[in-house]
Amino acid sequence: MKYYEAKFTLQPVSDEARDVLSALLGEAGFETFLPTDDGLVAYIQRPLYDEEAVGRVCAHFLLPGYEVGYTLAEAPDEDWNQPWEEEGFEPIRVDHWVCVHDTRHASSGECLYDITINPRMAFGTGTHPTTQQILRQLCALELEGKRVVDAGCGTGVLGLLCSMRGADEVFAYDIDEWSVENTRINVQLNGIENLSVREGDASVLPQDGSYDLLIANINRNILLQDLPRFARALKENAQLLLSGFYETDAKLLQDRGETLGFHTARETSIDGWAMLLLER
Repeated sequence: MKYYEAKFTLQPVSDEARDVLSALLGEAGFETFLPTDDGLVAYIQRPLYDEEAVGRVCAHFLLPGYEVGYTLAEAPDEDWNQPWEEEGFEPIRVDHWVCVHDTRHASSGECLYDITINPRMAFGTGTHPTTQQILRQLCALELEGKRVVDAGCGTGVLGLLCSMRGADEVFAYDIDEWSVENTRINVQLNGIENLSVREGDASVLPQDGSYDLLIANINRNILLQDLPRFARALKENAQLLLSGFYETDAKLLQDRGETLGFHTARETSIDGWAMLLLER
């Protein structure tokens, strides 16, 4: 996974300013933040970097009296998940429905759906509140015979669950080549035969209005950008399951969805992270 490393300086420096800066950068697509003596270091996937968005964060910082600067460089092309891959991760359980574990650990208990994941240089095992909310919601939806899209698939865990719950076909895609390869590996680990995966952004998504459900656990800006493509890929009575954004951003996505003919069927949140189920 190829990243940019951005080093941000704050004058003056404070924990409050670091928190605000992290939140704003998170909305701009940054994923990981490390505090430094004079600010913080942040990482973003190279295809998601938006220079104008970062410039606005710096020029119009929300806290008065602060100056924000930054430098950008390509982060080393390395395996950020290496310790996790070598040691594995503790099994994850979502209610009595889903157990997610790697090949080094047994399932955490009896669940209806047991998913094996080896997160090789990709993200999405079920630990994050956004993923857990989607997994829980997928267990409440009727998926038998449905055609499903897993947009920004990561490890493929969401698409795998859809297949296990009876989806007729799952089409997954991700901009990251390592995520695509990892999804293929995890498909084989779970003996799934009806999940296909492609490398690319939403432009690889068929615009034929033939899908019943589209799942996207991506940051707010990408969701807003891709919602029209999502809508054209879906049937008239289809569902959109969205997460990857904060509670404060839910209204923005709901309003955008309404312009495309969707209404909100359900909204949940955990630790400030929201999930929306939209229908039309």
